[in-house]
Amino acid sequence: MNLFRKKSVKQILQQVAAGESESHGLLKRHLGVRDLTALGIAAIIGAGIFSTIGSASADGGPGVVFLFIFTAIACSFAAFCYAEFSSMVPVSGSAYTYSYVAFGELFAWIIGWALIMEYAIGNIVVAISWSGYFSTLLSHIRIPELGFPDGIILPAWSGIDYFSAKRAFEASQLAGAAPAIMDTEAWRAWTTAPIVAGIRIIMDIPALVINVLITWLVYRGIKESKNAGNMMVLVKLAVVIMVIAVGAFYVQGENWTPFLPEGWAGVFAGVSGVFFAYIGFDAISTTAEECHNPQRDLPKGMFYSIIICTVLYILIALVLTGMVDYKELRVDDPLAFVFGRRGLNWISGVIAVSAVFAMASVLLVFQLGQPRIWMSMSRDGLLPKKFSVVHPRYGTPSFATIVTGFLVGIPIFFIDMATVTDLCSIGTLFAFILVCGGVLMMQKHADLPRKFKVPYYNGKWIMPVIYIAVMLWLGLLESAWVHDHVNPLVSIESVPNFIFFIVFALLSVFSFLRNLSLIPVMGILTCLYLMAQIHVHQWIGFTIWLVIGLVLYFSYGYKNSKLQVAPRKAF
Repeated sequence: MNLFRKKSVKQILQQVAAGESESHGLLKRHLGVRDLTALGIAAIIGAGIFSTIGSASADGGPGVVFLFIFTAIACSFAAFCYAEFSSMVPVSGSAYTYSYVAFGELFAWIIGWALIMEYAIGNIVVAISWSGYFSTLLSHIRIPELGFPDGIILPAWSGIDYFSAKRAFEASQLAGAAPAIMDTEAWRAWTTAPIVAGIRIIMDIPALVINVLITWLVYRGIKESKNAGNMMVLVKLAVVIMVIAVGAFYVQGENWTPFLPEGWAGVFAGVSGVFFAYIGFDAISTTAEECHNPQRDLPKGMFYSIIICTVLYILIALVLTGMVDYKELRVDDPLAFVFGRRGLNWISGVIAVSAVFAMASVLLVFQLGQPRIWMSMSRDGLLPKKFSVVHPRYGTPSFATIVTGFLVGIPIFFIDMATVTDLCSIGTLFAFILVCGGVLMMQKHADLPRKFKVPYYNGKWIMPVIYIAVMLWLGLLESAWVHDHVNPLVSIESVPNFIFFIVFALLSVFSFLRNLSLIPVMGILTCLYLMAQIHVHQWIGFTIWLVIGLVLYFSYGYKNSKLQVAPRKAF
């Protein structure tokens, strides 16, 4: 049994060039640098700029701008690695295909299965978030002539999942009908829901509707998706720039003094949340086979989108912390909040419109990504052939797109956002780590053609020095923290941090022995550090998810793999 059989880069490129039209065909190439940059911006600028930025600013004050710069650099480590692979292997499989080349089939399956967390499961979170913004937007639409003098208010039971409403009602019973609990939307949803055949009808209707619409748009074609995505990006960029321009006139310089009121600890307190505001740039690598020139355009699209979004994040953070005291920004809607404080309530409505477009564009990009991952896995025989069928008219992976729509839509009926948010994050970071590791593995194949290559900085001395410095600092100044948060014998919660420091030590040793490239090594460490900040229960849940995936692989994928029949070709 060969679990690490690989596909060569030559094999993959020949497969794409020939079209390999067994049950699938060629995707239509409509994307250029501008379109890819727009897709990257569409994926990155979502809930982060409308909510996460508020809590991060409340933690770090005006100095939060350094956090966005740091996070952009950390994210760029992974982007460099994605860019090199996308220029070397310009196909739709993204991290799945890159892992197939670097590590072999087993790791490719694992990462393909993990990416479901980022794209399909992640879109459940985005759809639920979109529903909340959309409901807020409707509440600002006042039409007295049609009976909506105070805005269009949707019934509480139509904007929440069933089990969240049920839990809220049960909590109110245990608390003796406390007013605070009975005043929640979830409680009202349960008590006001219509009952059919003894079952309360509670479902997040706006989330379901937007999922159906986005799935239909993605099904219709990449050109239509591109045009819609570009339009949504233009709208939200226009609103973000307007917010920056208008807000600049209300900035008070004294709010920026001191610039680091909580010190560096405060600045980095929100690092994980801010990092997740950048997630999404990698999704554009799944459109490689729909680019005019993927080897040239994909790297540019990734970096342009990260740079543009970083500049906007920094400017927004400066405006927010300049308009009000940073301590007041721990709210769900910081942009609307600061303008409301200045009496500019009309901007709140504009921001609500922008948020609806922002979240819809994130849905679009992620809904584009998942079917193309499955299409690549199906081409390799790891999934049934149906997943690689390309629609003869629309030129999209039609069956895989429909399945993605169901995979996102069905859980909306019963799952809440908090349940899947961390799982989405841990799956994404895991993918980033394997892509960075893949670049290290490919160092020995320097002869392979690449139009972009990660800049090489020898980590031979840098990594050991960094490791020794960190160990000395922790040992001399933070020994109590190490005992409580790194020692797995003290608490199971320490296991992720323990794993991080073990990997840190191993990478430092291998950097010294094998002259490893610094950028992918730093990419692995930054992503693993962020994974270590996620609750250990989510690590357990992610492990269970991977085990389920392995059962499917050994029951279907391994024996149906094309490499099971065809002899493996060397690099």
